[in-house]
Amino acid sequence: MPNHFFRFKQFTVYQDKCAMKVCTDACLFGAWAADYLQNKNSSNILDIGAGTGLLSLLLAQKTTAHIDAAEIDGNAFLQAKENFESSNWKERLQVFNTDICDFNPAKKYDFIISNPPFFENDLKSLQQNKNAAKHDTALNLVTLAEIAKKLLSPAGYFAVLLPYHRTNYFINEAKKQGLYCNKTVLVKQTAGHTYFRSMLLLSAIETAAGEKEITIKDTTGNYTAAFSSLLKDYYLYL
Repeated sequence: MPNHFFRFKQFTVYQDKCAMKVCTDACLFGAWAADYLQNKNSSNILDIGAGTGLLSLLLAQKTTAHIDAAEIDGNAFLQAKENFESSNWKERLQVFNTDICDFNPAKKYDFIISNPPFFENDLKSLQQNKNAAKHDTALNLVTLAEIAKKLLSPAGYFAVLLPYHRTNYFINEAKKQGLYCNKTVLVKQTAGHTYFRSMLLLSAIETAAGEKEITIKDTTGNYTAAFSSLLKDYYLYL
């Protein structure tokens, strides 16, 4: 049974109300996005499908941006709100209990991040909140691309975490909306595993996409240098 909280160096994520718990790939994704943003001037960030608020908190630690988060599930919304309010950056964090399709802010965002529902058409759980969190029953990838394009500023960037097998599908659908993949990072658990996640960075600028890979653990079961470099400011024991 997972712990009801996950403690980082500068904040704690409580997760007892949320269907989807803190996981390594989401931490890696948030840290990768935060690392990218450190050299950018992003004043407004949007987190689509906030869950516990993990991604927003990871970005808040490394940026000075105001971060809005949208979460459709009522319990997850409350969880994110509590996690934001107990953090050092509560003045810059705001969560909205809304369907992102109905979200109409008066501004565009310099950066949008999303760890969207996974595994369309795979076996679904009897628990509806887990279905909404892990499957794209509540938000499919085509709609996500449309919304990102609508809410992103002309010079903005959109970061998304996907199951590896949905990567090319999403890149093609995003291209139809005028969003082009600028960076791709393919993620493995270990060198002996196949890719299981991809981290994408997209924008309205069409350019040759650079592709890299990152492995989470080495053959001894320890975190790799690449993983540790991204997470050392977050994980307690790195």
